[in-house]
Formats: sequence, C-alpha cells, structure tokens
Amino acid sequence: MKLRIRGNSLRLRISQTEMQRLLTDGAIADTICFGSAPDARLTYVLTHRAAEDELGVEYRQQTVSVVLSTRAATAWAQGDEVGVYGSAATANGPLEVMVEKDYACLDGNDPVDQDAFPNPQAGVC
Repeated sequence: MKLRIRGNSLRLRISQTEMQRLLTDGAIADTICFGSAPDARLTYVLTHRAAEDELGVEYRQQTVSVVLSTRAATAWAQGDEVGVYGSAATANGPLEVMVEKDYACLDGNDPVDQDAFPNPQAGVC
C-alpha cells in the first residue's frame, strides 16, 4: 500500500493482492518508522465495515485508519472506478481522502508494478 500526504489530503493506493486481502480479511496495514524510539512510527490502515459511512478517517496512537463501508469497498473492487473519494471533518477544515487502485506505469519498467492493476491507458494512443 502506498501512502501520500500532501497538505490536507491523504491518498492510499493499493495493489491487486492488497485489494483481495482487504475484502477477505477486512483490513490491510503498513507501518513506517521514523527513528529508533518505539513510538517513532506511523501505521496506516485501510479497512471496511458494514455499518460505516462510505468513507471516514480515524486517528489513534500513531495510527491513521481510512474506513470504507463494506458496500463501497465491494463495489469499488468489482467495478471500473479508479477509487473512492471523500472528505473528513477536522479541526483545521476538511481532510480530502482518496483511496485508489494502483495502476501499472505505462512504460512497464517498474518491478513493483507486477501486482499493480492493469493500466486502462495501456495501448491507447
């Protein structure tokens, strides 16, 4: 799972395998460490729940969780939509949230792309 934070926006991009784990296990997670202290880390989670709004964000103890409704996650996984988009209220205004399928680069040179979704622009002139 890729995490991008820019200004007051948060974007997650997930691979095909991660999409399957999300649907099967209910959540996927990753952690980035910033130093040697045990709390010098950020864990980011993508999860789905049956009774949630279409998209929400939670933050607790160095963990940010993006929560999709099960309905939204299933429709997104089975459809052609690139992602699920929304915003969450914060003390400093809305946090824009994007959860997207990670598409393969068009040049095909990135080994990480082996598990990416096929790029819909491939072969298009």
